[in-house]
Amino acid sequence: MSESPAVAAGGETDVITVRYWASARSAAGVEADTLTVEGPITLADLLARVVALHPGTRLGEVLHVCSVLVGDRPMASEEPSEVEVPPGSSVEFLPPFAGG
Repeated sequence: MSESPAVAAGGETDVITVRYWASARSAAGVEADTLTVEGPITLADLLARVVALHPGTRLGEVLHVCSVLVGDRPMASEEPSEVEVPPGSSVEFLPPFAGG
């Protein structure tokens, strides 16, 4: 996992766990990343941060076609710049799967 957790003033770690599945995992080269945050961030900011963690890969291209879950909530029709991801959340990137 990338980045190290930040410790908030109350001694709690403010992190967002990002998990990659299938071709997203292959593109990232890791199963997951842990992002340190100082509060909520937008899904668009999260996307930019995870792509920056893996320079020289095709991760950005793969994430662009992925289904995204924030917690257990699908983000299918939501605008990434308007989706708030709070500390403690998990975000999952699921590429399209072939078959039925």
